[in-house]
Amino acid sequence: MSDALPIGREGGRGRVRGKWPLGVAFCLPLIVGLLSLTIYPVVMSFYYSLTDYPIFDPPKWVGLGNYVELSRDPRFWLSLWNTGCYALFAVPLGMVIGLLLALLLNMKIRGMAFYRTLFFLPTIVPMVASAVIWNQILSPQHGLLNEMLRYVGMPEAWVPGWLSDENWSKPALVLMSLWGAGGGMVMYLAALQDVPQDLYDSASLDGANAWHRLLHITLPMISPILMFTFVMGLIGAMQYFSQAFIMTGGGPWDSTLFYSLNLFNTAFSEYRLGYASAMAWILFAIVLGLTWVVMKLSNRMVYYHS
Repeated sequence: MSDALPIGREGGRGRVRGKWPLGVAFCLPLIVGLLSLTIYPVVMSFYYSLTDYPIFDPPKWVGLGNYVELSRDPRFWLSLWNTGCYALFAVPLGMVIGLLLALLLNMKIRGMAFYRTLFFLPTIVPMVASAVIWNQILSPQHGLLNEMLRYVGMPEAWVPGWLSDENWSKPALVLMSLWGAGGGMVMYLAALQDVPQDLYDSASLDGANAWHRLLHITLPMISPILMFTFVMGLIGAMQYFSQAFIMTGGGPWDSTLFYSLNLFNTAFSEYRLGYASAMAWILFAIVLGLTWVVMKLSNRMVYYHS
C-alpha cells in the first residue's frame, strides 16, 4: 500500500499536466482581455508619455520633454491645486456626514428601514441627472438654496454666487458631494452592527458616557472601514471629473479646472496625447504615493480585531 500511493500521486500529476492546454483554453478569453485591454494600453501610455503625439501624426520621441514642460505649466499646477483643495475638504466631510448618519440610523426606532432607504437613494441617482438637479439648486438667481437663504433674511450682497463665482465654485462642488454620503453610510452602518454589544455594556458599567464609548470603542472597532472609505474617497477625489465637466467646464476662471478635466482637455481638445499621457502617469504616481503613505499610517491608526 505504501508503494502504491506515490504511483497514484504521480499518475494524478500526469493527468493534470496532460490537461493544462484545456485549462489555458478556458482562461484564454480572460488572458486576451487582460493583455489587450489593460496591459497593452498601460505600456503604450507610458511610451506615448515620452513622445510628442498630436493624434493625427506619428509620435515623435522627446524623452522626458513632456515632464519638463509640465513642471513649467501653470495650468498643470492650478489643476493640481484645485484637485487637492477639493480632496482636502470633500473626503473628510463626506466621511463625517456618512458616519453621523450611520450612528443615527443604528438606533432602534420605528421606521428605521424607511430612513435608511431614504438616505441611500441619492447614491443610485445617475450622475448626469444629479448634476442637472444640483445645477438648478445652485443657480445664483433662482436656485433653491439661494431662495432659502433669502427667505431666512440673508442680505443679497451675502448670497453666494456658487458655480458662477470663482470663490464659491469649489465649495459648491464639495457641498454637492455630500449628497452622496449614503454610500459610505451603508458600510459604516454594517460595521457598527458588527461591534460587540458587550463592550458597550462593560464601558457603561465603568461609567463611560456616550462620547467616551464613541471615541474608545466605536471608532477603533470600525477603523478598518474608515480607512477603506478614506483611501477609496481619496482616489476618487483625485480623479474628480464628471461633475465639473457637466456643470462648469472648468470655470469660472479655471477655478474648477480639476486635474482629470485638464487631462481630458489636453488629450481631446488640444490633441496632445503624449502630453496627456505624461499627466496621467504623474497622477498615477501621486495617487500611488498618497495611498502608500495612508497605508503606512494605518499600522498605527487601525485596529483589526478577530
